[in-house]
Amino acid sequence: MTTGINSSRKLLVTLFILALAACGRNLLFTDSAAMPEKTWHISNIPEFSYDVSDTVSKTNVSFTIRTGSDFPFRNIFLFVTAISPDGKSITDTLEYELANEKGTWYGKGSGDVHELNLPYRSNVFFPLKGTYVFKIQHGMRTVDLKGVYDLGLSIEKIKI
Repeated sequence: MTTGINSSRKLLVTLFILALAACGRNLLFTDSAAMPEKTWHISNIPEFSYDVSDTVSKTNVSFTIRTGSDFPFRNIFLFVTAISPDGKSITDTLEYELANEKGTWYGKGSGDVHELNLPYRSNVFFPLKGTYVFKIQHGMRTVDLKGVYDLGLSIEKIKI
């Protein structure tokens, strides 16, 4: 009789885990660009291409940056250029805090690696079908930005 209860319990746990996964993020796109020798050179401009077929749904667009303890700043400036399928573009200058004034890194990490999600735009819909391109350049006052492992872009569909 206990084996019937155990199998029912296992089934319920499995269904619960599947339900949680279904309620999770609805990731439409994710990609990252590794920085050679953990250094982001000013001329290295990661480019991400996202193909859009849904022009109605709202999305959140964000970046993920992974840095090491040798990253010399508490913040980072980014120049982000978004180009639509019709060739129109918009460039944003963004500043993100990566650590507090005491040097404690935000985000998650273990050992030398610190990972932080950087929100870019919320409730965005892409009005045209086709390929949107995102180009990201660091805007720091140094040519070689040491301690950057990689930079990523994520686009997540907002569930209504």
